[in-house]
Amino acid sequence: MEVEKDAAPAAIAEGGPGAAAADEGCACRHKATPRSAELQLDVQKRLNRAIGQLNGVKAMVEDNRYCGEVLTQLAAAESAVRRVSEMLLAEHMRTCVVEEIRAGNDEVVDEVMALMRRFSK
Repeated sequence: MEVEKDAAPAAIAEGGPGAAAADEGCACRHKATPRSAELQLDVQKRLNRAIGQLNGVKAMVEDNRYCGEVLTQLAAAESAVRRVSEMLLAEHMRTCVVEEIRAGNDEVVDEVMALMRRFSK
């Protein structure tokens, strides 16, 4: 399914979050403020570790390993992914949300509340 150039979200079309770096033909948005190199490296390292853990779980299932051991490794991978989510949510609050509120867009608070509900489960 192709995305039309004019099908960008209204917030982007109206100069909202991600408007500065919106790609043509892409419904995704980009941060106005880049993430620090330190955060980028830390997130990449943690994601690679979680991917490795999941590959290990896959191998354990293929090897018919004991369920308890598989579940323990799944919990470790889930915890690793959750930590990355927490880090990115904190970064989002410090940069994107602050920038949007300073620009007068207090609707971003609703987005933050939805994100917090999603990740507090």
